[in-house]
Amino acid sequence: MKLIARIVAPAAALALAGLTAAACAPQTSDNSAKNDEKSGTLRVWLFQEVNNKPKEQVVDEAVAAFRKEHKDAEVEIEYIPVETRAQKIKAAFNDPASAPDLIEYGNTDTAGYVKDGGLADISAEFDAWDEAKDTDPTARQSVTVDGKIYGAPLFVGARALYYRTDVFEDLGIEPPRTQDELIATAKKIHKKKPDLYGLAVGGAYTYGAMPFIWANGGELAEASDGTYRSAIDRPAARKGITSYTSLFGDDNCPAAKCASMGGNATVTAFASGKAAMAIGGDFSHQAIEAGSVKGKYAVVPLPGLKAGEIAPAFAGGNNIGVLKSSSHRTRAVDLMKRFAGKETQAELFDAMGFLPTYTDVRAEAAKKEPFVEPFIETLGAGAKFVPASPAWGQIDASLVLPTMFQEVVSGKKDVATASADAAKKMDAAFADAG
Repeated sequence: MKLIARIVAPAAALALAGLTAAACAPQTSDNSAKNDEKSGTLRVWLFQEVNNKPKEQVVDEAVAAFRKEHKDAEVEIEYIPVETRAQKIKAAFNDPASAPDLIEYGNTDTAGYVKDGGLADISAEFDAWDEAKDTDPTARQSVTVDGKIYGAPLFVGARALYYRTDVFEDLGIEPPRTQDELIATAKKIHKKKPDLYGLAVGGAYTYGAMPFIWANGGELAEASDGTYRSAIDRPAARKGITSYTSLFGDDNCPAAKCASMGGNATVTAFASGKAAMAIGGDFSHQAIEAGSVKGKYAVVPLPGLKAGEIAPAFAGGNNIGVLKSSSHRTRAVDLMKRFAGKETQAELFDAMGFLPTYTDVRAEAAKKEPFVEPFIETLGAGAKFVPASPAWGQIDASLVLPTMFQEVVSGKKDVATASADAAKKMDAAFADAG
Protein backbone atom coordinates (compact mmCIF):
# COMPACT_ATOMS: atom_id res chain seq x y z
CA MET A 1 0.00 0.00 0.00
CA LYS A 2 1.13 3.49 -0.74
CA LEU A 3 -0.59 6.22 1.28
CA ILE A 4 0.61 9.79 1.01
CA ALA A 5 -0.98 12.30 3.37
CA ARG A 6 -0.30 15.98 2.86
CA ILE A 7 -1.68 18.83 4.93
CA VAL A 8 -1.74 22.07 3.01
CA ALA A 9 -2.54 24.48 5.84
CA PRO A 10 -4.50 24.54 9.09
CA ALA A 11 -8.11 25.70 8.84
CA ALA A 12 -11.32 25.58 10.82
CA ALA A 13 -14.13 23.41 9.50
CA LEU A 14 -16.77 25.88 8.39
CA ALA A 15 -19.06 23.64 6.36
CA LEU A 16 -21.26 22.82 9.35
CA ALA A 17 -21.94 26.47 9.88
CA GLY A 18 -23.37 26.54 6.38
CA LEU A 19 -20.81 29.08 5.29
CA THR A 20 -20.26 29.20 1.54
CA ALA A 21 -17.32 30.96 -0.05
CA ALA A 22 -17.86 33.12 -3.09
CA ALA A 23 -15.85 31.72 -5.95
CA CYS A 24 -14.20 33.86 -8.60
CA ALA A 25 -12.71 31.26 -10.89
CA PRO A 26 -12.47 30.58 -14.60
CA GLN A 27 -15.56 29.32 -16.39
CA THR A 28 -15.69 25.55 -16.20
CA SER A 29 -15.26 23.60 -19.43
CA ASP A 30 -16.34 20.04 -20.24
CA ASN A 31 -13.96 17.81 -18.32
CA SER A 32 -15.63 14.40 -18.54
CA ALA A 33 -13.20 11.50 -18.31
CA LYS A 34 -12.80 9.29 -21.36
CA ASN A 35 -11.35 6.26 -19.50
CA ASP A 36 -12.05 4.21 -16.37
CA GLU A 37 -8.62 2.97 -15.41
CA LYS A 38 -8.11 0.13 -12.94
CA SER A 39 -4.57 1.11 -11.95
CA GLY A 40 -2.71 4.24 -10.94
CA THR A 41 -2.98 6.61 -8.00
CA LEU A 42 -6.31 7.78 -6.57
CA ARG A 43 -6.04 11.37 -5.34
CA VAL A 44 -8.33 12.60 -2.57
CA TRP A 45 -8.91 16.08 -1.11
CA LEU A 46 -10.36 16.18 2.38
CA PHE A 47 -10.98 19.15 4.68
CA GLN A 48 -8.41 20.06 7.27
CA GLU A 49 -9.92 20.15 10.78
CA VAL A 50 -8.77 22.21 13.74
CA ASN A 51 -7.56 18.97 15.37
CA ASN A 52 -6.87 16.82 12.34
CA LYS A 53 -4.93 13.85 13.79
CA PRO A 54 -7.98 11.79 14.83
CA LYS A 55 -9.51 12.29 11.40
CA GLU A 56 -6.26 11.23 9.72
CA GLN A 57 -6.23 8.01 11.73
CA VAL A 58 -9.78 7.11 10.65
CA VAL A 59 -8.99 7.96 7.03
CA ASP A 60 -5.83 5.82 7.13
CA GLU A 61 -7.85 2.86 8.42
CA ALA A 62 -10.44 3.32 5.66
CA VAL A 63 -7.71 3.41 3.02
CA ALA A 64 -6.16 0.24 4.48
CA ALA A 65 -9.53 -1.53 4.24
CA PHE A 66 -9.92 -0.29 0.65
CA ARG A 67 -6.46 -1.66 -0.16
CA LYS A 68 -7.44 -5.14 0.96
CA GLU A 69 -9.92 -5.17 -1.92
CA HIS A 70 -7.64 -3.30 -4.36
CA LYS A 71 -4.14 -4.53 -3.56
CA ASP A 72 -2.41 -2.62 -6.34
CA ALA A 73 -4.09 0.69 -5.52
CA GLU A 74 -2.17 3.78 -4.49
CA VAL A 75 -3.98 6.53 -2.60
CA GLU A 76 -2.83 10.10 -2.03
CA ILE A 77 -4.67 12.11 0.62
CA GLU A 78 -4.36 15.89 0.72
CA TYR A 79 -5.95 17.97 3.49
CA ILE A 80 -7.05 21.36 2.21
CA PRO A 81 -8.19 24.54 4.02
CA VAL A 82 -11.95 25.02 4.10
CA GLU A 83 -11.75 28.80 3.76
CA THR A 84 -9.99 28.71 0.38
CA ARG A 85 -11.69 25.60 -0.99
CA ALA A 86 -13.84 27.42 -3.54
CA GLN A 87 -11.00 28.70 -5.72
CA LYS A 88 -8.97 25.49 -5.42
CA ILE A 89 -11.87 23.19 -6.27
CA LYS A 90 -13.13 25.35 -9.14
CA ALA A 91 -9.61 25.39 -10.56
CA ALA A 92 -9.52 21.59 -10.33
CA PHE A 93 -12.76 21.36 -12.30
CA ASN A 94 -11.00 23.23 -15.11
CA ASP A 95 -7.75 21.25 -15.00
CA PRO A 96 -8.45 17.49 -14.99
CA ALA A 97 -4.73 16.69 -15.16
CA SER A 98 -4.14 18.11 -11.69
CA ALA A 99 -7.59 17.40 -10.24
CA PRO A 100 -8.26 14.78 -7.56
CA ASP A 101 -10.56 11.81 -8.04
CA LEU A 102 -12.53 12.46 -4.86
CA ILE A 103 -13.34 15.57 -2.83
CA GLU A 104 -14.98 16.30 0.48
CA TYR A 105 -17.33 19.26 0.15
CA GLY A 106 -19.83 21.21 2.23
CA ASN A 107 -23.40 20.18 1.54
CA THR A 108 -24.47 23.72 0.62
CA ASP A 109 -21.96 23.58 -2.27
CA THR A 110 -23.56 20.60 -4.05
CA ALA A 111 -25.74 22.45 -6.54
CA GLY A 112 -23.01 24.93 -7.45
CA TYR A 113 -20.46 22.21 -8.10
CA VAL A 114 -22.97 20.32 -10.23
CA LYS A 115 -23.66 23.43 -12.29
CA ASP A 116 -19.90 23.88 -12.73
CA GLY A 117 -19.78 20.37 -14.21
CA GLY A 118 -17.39 19.16 -11.53
CA LEU A 119 -19.19 16.27 -9.85
CA ALA A 120 -20.02 12.91 -11.41
CA ASP A 121 -23.58 11.58 -11.40
CA ILE A 122 -23.35 8.39 -9.32
CA SER A 123 -27.09 7.74 -9.01
CA ALA A 124 -26.89 4.14 -10.24
CA GLU A 125 -24.04 3.19 -7.91
CA PHE A 126 -25.63 4.92 -4.90
CA ASP A 127 -29.02 3.27 -5.41
CA ALA A 128 -27.35 -0.14 -5.77
CA TRP A 129 -25.33 0.36 -2.57
CA ASP A 130 -26.94 -1.67 0.23
CA GLU A 131 -25.93 0.72 3.04
CA ALA A 132 -27.50 3.71 1.27
CA LYS A 133 -31.02 2.56 2.15
CA ASP A 134 -30.44 3.69 5.76
CA THR A 135 -29.35 7.20 4.77
CA ASP A 136 -31.30 9.98 6.47
CA PRO A 137 -33.67 11.51 3.85
CA THR A 138 -32.39 15.05 4.46
CA ALA A 139 -28.79 13.87 4.07
CA ARG A 140 -29.74 12.18 0.80
CA GLN A 141 -31.34 15.45 -0.32
CA SER A 142 -28.01 17.20 0.26
CA VAL A 143 -26.35 15.14 -2.51
CA THR A 144 -29.33 15.33 -4.87
CA VAL A 145 -29.83 17.86 -7.68
CA ASP A 146 -32.72 17.50 -10.12
CA GLY A 147 -33.28 13.93 -9.00
CA LYS A 148 -29.69 12.81 -9.61
CA ILE A 149 -27.14 11.91 -6.92
CA TYR A 150 -23.71 13.52 -6.92
CA GLY A 151 -21.91 11.99 -3.95
CA ALA A 152 -22.45 10.35 -0.59
CA PRO A 153 -23.27 12.13 2.68
CA LEU A 154 -20.30 11.96 5.06
CA PHE A 155 -21.76 13.47 8.23
CA VAL A 156 -24.57 15.77 9.34
CA GLY A 157 -25.00 18.45 11.96
CA ALA A 158 -28.00 20.13 13.55
CA ARG A 159 -28.70 22.85 16.11
CA ALA A 160 -30.67 22.72 19.33
CA LEU A 161 -31.21 24.84 22.46
CA TYR A 162 -28.42 24.99 25.03
CA TYR A 163 -29.56 26.34 28.40
CA ARG A 164 -27.99 27.03 31.79
CA THR A 165 -29.39 24.56 34.32
CA ASP A 166 -28.10 26.61 37.27
CA VAL A 167 -29.82 29.79 36.07
CA PHE A 168 -33.09 27.97 35.40
CA GLU A 169 -33.00 26.33 38.83
CA ASP A 170 -32.21 29.62 40.54
CA LEU A 171 -35.20 31.29 38.88
CA GLY A 172 -37.48 28.27 39.28
CA ILE A 173 -38.26 27.99 35.56
CA GLU A 174 -38.46 25.07 33.14
CA PRO A 175 -37.05 24.75 29.61
CA PRO A 176 -39.45 26.42 27.14
CA ARG A 177 -41.91 24.14 25.37
CA THR A 178 -43.06 26.51 22.60
CA GLN A 179 -41.57 29.32 20.56
CA ASP A 180 -43.63 31.90 22.45
CA GLU A 181 -42.39 30.45 25.76
CA LEU A 182 -38.82 30.62 24.46
CA ILE A 183 -39.14 34.34 23.74
CA ALA A 184 -40.92 35.03 27.04
CA THR A 185 -38.37 32.98 29.00
CA ALA A 186 -35.46 34.81 27.39
CA LYS A 187 -36.92 38.18 28.37
CA LYS A 188 -37.79 37.00 31.89
CA ILE A 189 -34.23 35.84 32.51
CA HIS A 190 -32.73 39.07 31.24
CA LYS A 191 -35.08 41.08 33.47
CA LYS A 192 -34.10 39.04 36.54
CA LYS A 193 -30.42 38.87 35.60
CA PRO A 194 -29.56 41.94 33.48
CA ASP A 195 -25.93 40.86 33.11
CA LEU A 196 -27.07 37.87 31.04
CA TYR A 197 -28.56 37.68 27.57
CA GLY A 198 -31.69 35.59 28.04
CA LEU A 199 -31.09 33.98 24.63
CA ALA A 200 -28.00 34.94 22.68
CA VAL A 201 -29.04 35.74 19.11
CA GLY A 202 -27.20 37.20 16.15
CA GLY A 203 -28.27 39.32 13.22
CA ALA A 204 -25.68 37.48 11.12
CA TYR A 205 -26.70 34.04 12.44
CA THR A 206 -28.68 32.88 9.39
CA TYR A 207 -28.76 29.23 10.37
CA GLY A 208 -29.96 30.05 13.88
CA ALA A 209 -32.80 32.15 12.50
CA MET A 210 -34.03 29.61 9.94
CA PRO A 211 -35.88 27.42 12.50
CA PHE A 212 -38.10 30.39 13.41
CA ILE A 213 -39.06 30.82 9.76
CA TRP A 214 -39.64 27.11 9.18
CA ALA A 215 -41.56 26.59 12.45
CA ASN A 216 -44.04 29.26 11.33
CA GLY A 217 -44.61 27.44 8.06
CA GLY A 218 -42.36 29.70 6.00
CA GLU A 219 -39.81 28.72 3.39
CA LEU A 220 -36.66 30.36 2.06
CA ALA A 221 -37.66 29.66 -1.54
CA GLU A 222 -39.98 27.44 -3.54
CA ALA A 223 -39.19 25.43 -6.65
CA SER A 224 -41.37 25.39 -9.75
CA ASP A 225 -40.50 23.88 -13.13
CA GLY A 226 -36.85 23.53 -12.19
CA THR A 227 -36.39 27.11 -11.03
CA TYR A 228 -36.60 28.79 -7.63
CA ARG A 229 -38.39 31.89 -6.45
CA SER A 230 -37.88 33.46 -3.05
CA ALA A 231 -40.56 32.84 -0.43
CA ILE A 232 -38.91 34.90 2.30
CA ASP A 233 -41.48 37.70 1.89
CA ARG A 234 -44.52 35.42 2.19
CA PRO A 235 -46.79 35.87 5.26
CA ALA A 236 -45.61 32.70 7.04
CA ALA A 237 -41.94 33.56 6.60
CA ARG A 238 -42.61 37.11 7.83
CA LYS A 239 -44.12 35.67 11.02
CA GLY A 240 -40.89 33.78 11.61
CA ILE A 241 -38.77 36.86 10.92
CA THR A 242 -40.91 38.85 13.34
CA SER A 243 -40.48 36.21 16.06
CA TYR A 244 -36.71 36.01 15.66
CA THR A 245 -36.13 39.74 15.49
CA SER A 246 -38.29 40.28 18.59
CA LEU A 247 -35.37 38.83 20.56
CA PHE A 248 -33.19 41.84 19.70
CA GLY A 249 -33.61 44.67 22.14
CA ASP A 250 -32.85 45.88 25.63
CA ASP A 251 -35.21 43.24 27.05
CA ASN A 252 -33.00 40.34 25.84
CA CYS A 253 -30.05 40.88 23.47
CA PRO A 254 -29.46 44.58 22.69
CA ALA A 255 -29.37 45.27 18.96
CA ALA A 256 -26.27 47.44 19.31
CA LYS A 257 -24.33 44.38 20.48
CA CYS A 258 -26.21 41.48 18.93
CA ALA A 259 -27.09 42.70 15.42
CA SER A 260 -23.61 41.91 14.13
CA MET A 261 -23.18 38.60 15.97
CA GLY A 262 -22.92 35.36 14.02
CA GLY A 263 -23.28 31.78 15.20
CA ASN A 264 -19.80 31.51 16.69
CA ALA A 265 -20.30 34.70 18.69
CA THR A 266 -23.58 33.49 20.19
CA VAL A 267 -22.03 30.16 21.19
CA THR A 268 -19.03 31.98 22.66
CA ALA A 269 -21.38 34.21 24.68
CA PHE A 270 -23.03 31.11 26.14
CA ALA A 271 -19.78 29.23 26.75
CA SER A 272 -18.27 32.22 28.57
CA GLY A 273 -21.25 32.59 30.88
CA LYS A 274 -22.76 35.70 29.27
CA ALA A 275 -26.00 34.08 28.09
CA ALA A 276 -28.57 31.81 29.72
CA MET A 277 -29.51 30.17 26.40
CA ALA A 278 -28.05 29.79 22.91
CA ILE A 279 -28.88 27.98 19.70
CA GLY A 280 -25.86 25.78 19.04
CA GLY A 281 -24.91 22.67 17.15
CA ASP A 282 -23.74 19.24 18.19
CA PHE A 283 -20.47 20.54 16.75
CA SER A 284 -20.52 23.35 19.38
CA HIS A 285 -20.30 20.87 22.26
CA GLN A 286 -16.52 20.81 22.48
CA ALA A 287 -16.26 24.62 22.65
CA ILE A 288 -18.94 24.84 25.33
CA GLU A 289 -17.32 22.07 27.38
CA ALA A 290 -14.12 24.14 27.29
CA GLY A 291 -15.94 27.22 28.62
CA SER A 292 -16.91 28.41 32.09
CA VAL A 293 -20.36 26.76 31.92
CA LYS A 294 -19.04 23.20 31.86
CA GLY A 295 -21.25 21.04 34.07
CA LYS A 296 -23.91 23.76 34.32
CA TYR A 297 -25.91 23.33 31.12
CA ALA A 298 -28.19 20.96 29.26
CA VAL A 299 -29.58 20.72 25.73
CA VAL A 300 -33.13 20.26 24.45
CA PRO A 301 -34.57 20.48 20.93
CA LEU A 302 -35.55 24.00 19.90
CA PRO A 303 -39.32 24.16 20.44
CA GLY A 304 -41.83 24.74 17.68
CA LEU A 305 -45.10 26.67 17.80
CA LYS A 306 -46.98 24.10 19.91
CA ALA A 307 -45.89 22.10 22.95
CA GLY A 308 -44.30 18.87 21.79
CA GLU A 309 -43.29 20.27 18.40
CA ILE A 310 -39.65 20.66 17.40
CA ALA A 311 -38.67 23.59 15.20
CA PRO A 312 -37.11 22.32 11.96
CA ALA A 313 -33.34 22.81 11.97
CA PHE A 314 -30.94 23.31 9.10
CA ALA A 315 -29.21 20.02 8.31
CA GLY A 316 -25.58 21.02 7.87
CA GLY A 317 -22.75 18.66 7.11
CA ASN A 318 -20.30 17.46 4.51
CA ASN A 319 -20.43 15.08 1.57
CA ILE A 320 -17.84 13.24 -0.48
CA GLY A 321 -18.08 13.00 -4.25
CA VAL A 322 -16.33 11.70 -7.35
CA LEU A 323 -15.16 14.25 -9.88
CA LYS A 324 -16.53 13.92 -13.39
CA SER A 325 -12.95 14.20 -14.66
CA SER A 326 -11.73 11.15 -12.71
CA SER A 327 -10.14 8.55 -14.96
CA HIS A 328 -10.63 5.99 -12.15
CA ARG A 329 -14.40 6.24 -11.77
CA THR A 330 -15.13 2.68 -10.60
CA ARG A 331 -12.35 2.64 -8.04
CA ALA A 332 -13.12 6.20 -6.95
CA VAL A 333 -16.74 5.21 -6.25
CA ASP A 334 -15.51 2.20 -4.26
CA LEU A 335 -13.25 4.45 -2.18
CA MET A 336 -16.11 6.93 -1.70
CA LYS A 337 -18.25 4.11 -0.30
CA ARG A 338 -15.44 3.16 2.06
CA PHE A 339 -15.07 6.73 3.34
CA ALA A 340 -18.83 7.31 3.63
CA GLY A 341 -19.78 3.80 4.77
CA LYS A 342 -21.27 2.89 8.10
CA GLU A 343 -18.06 1.61 9.65
CA THR A 344 -16.07 4.76 8.83
CA GLN A 345 -18.89 7.09 9.89
CA ALA A 346 -19.09 5.33 13.27
CA GLU A 347 -15.34 5.77 13.67
CA LEU A 348 -15.54 9.44 12.66
CA PHE A 349 -18.15 9.96 15.36
CA ASP A 350 -15.89 8.37 17.97
CA ALA A 351 -12.86 10.35 16.78
CA MET A 352 -14.36 13.72 15.82
CA GLY A 353 -17.95 13.81 17.10
CA PHE A 354 -19.34 14.01 13.55
CA LEU A 355 -22.97 12.80 13.50
CA PRO A 356 -23.49 9.83 11.15
CA THR A 357 -25.85 10.18 8.21
CA TYR A 358 -27.32 6.70 8.74
CA THR A 359 -30.28 6.49 11.10
CA ASP A 360 -29.18 3.17 12.62
CA VAL A 361 -25.56 4.26 13.16
CA ARG A 362 -26.79 7.52 14.69
CA ALA A 363 -28.96 5.59 17.16
CA GLU A 364 -25.90 3.66 18.29
CA ALA A 365 -23.98 6.93 18.64
CA ALA A 366 -26.65 8.26 21.01
CA LYS A 367 -26.19 5.23 23.25
CA LYS A 368 -22.47 5.99 23.49
CA GLU A 369 -22.77 9.75 23.98
CA PRO A 370 -26.10 10.91 25.47
CA PHE A 371 -25.31 14.58 24.68
CA VAL A 372 -26.16 13.98 21.01
CA GLU A 373 -29.72 12.77 21.75
CA PRO A 374 -31.41 16.21 21.39
CA PHE A 375 -29.68 16.73 18.04
CA ILE A 376 -30.65 13.29 16.80
CA GLU A 377 -34.22 13.93 17.98
CA THR A 378 -34.16 17.21 16.05
CA LEU A 379 -32.98 15.52 12.87
CA GLY A 380 -35.57 12.79 13.32
CA ALA A 381 -38.36 15.36 13.63
CA GLY A 382 -37.61 16.61 10.12
CA ALA A 383 -34.66 18.84 9.40
CA LYS A 384 -34.64 21.18 6.42
CA PHE A 385 -32.15 22.15 3.77
CA VAL A 386 -31.33 25.23 1.71
CA PRO A 387 -32.56 25.53 -1.90
CA ALA A 388 -30.72 23.08 -4.16
CA SER A 389 -29.65 25.86 -6.49
CA PRO A 390 -26.19 27.11 -7.43
CA ALA A 391 -27.55 30.55 -6.54
CA TRP A 392 -27.53 29.71 -2.84
CA GLY A 393 -23.77 30.17 -2.62
CA GLN A 394 -24.10 33.71 -3.93
CA ILE A 395 -27.10 34.49 -1.70
CA ASP A 396 -25.21 33.23 1.35
CA ALA A 397 -21.92 34.93 0.50
CA SER A 398 -23.73 38.21 -0.27
CA LEU A 399 -25.28 38.18 3.23
CA VAL A 400 -28.79 38.70 1.86
CA LEU A 401 -30.56 37.27 4.90
CA PRO A 402 -28.25 38.78 7.56
CA THR A 403 -28.77 42.17 5.92
CA MET A 404 -32.53 41.66 6.14
CA PHE A 405 -32.41 40.77 9.84
CA GLN A 406 -30.06 43.65 10.62
CA GLU A 407 -32.26 46.15 8.79
CA VAL A 408 -35.20 45.06 10.92
CA VAL A 409 -33.46 45.02 14.30
CA SER A 410 -31.80 48.38 13.64
CA GLY A 411 -35.17 49.93 12.86
CA LYS A 412 -34.16 50.94 9.33
CA LYS A 413 -36.94 48.89 7.75
CA ASP A 414 -40.03 47.02 8.88
CA VAL A 415 -40.33 43.27 8.29
CA ALA A 416 -42.47 43.65 5.17
CA THR A 417 -40.05 46.03 3.45
CA ALA A 418 -36.87 44.25 4.48
CA SER A 419 -38.19 40.82 3.43
CA ALA A 420 -39.47 42.19 0.10
CA ASP A 421 -36.04 43.67 -0.63
CA ALA A 422 -34.35 40.41 0.33
CA ALA A 423 -36.72 38.48 -1.94
CA LYS A 424 -35.76 40.69 -4.90
CA LYS A 425 -32.06 40.00 -4.30
CA MET A 426 -32.69 36.26 -3.99
CA ASP A 427 -34.78 36.17 -7.18
CA ALA A 428 -32.06 38.02 -9.07
CA ALA A 429 -29.53 35.40 -7.93
CA PHE A 430 -31.85 32.55 -8.89
CA ALA A 431 -32.39 34.12 -12.33
CA ASP A 432 -28.64 34.55 -12.87
CA ALA A 433 -28.06 30.90 -11.94
CA GLY A 434 -30.49 29.77 -14.60
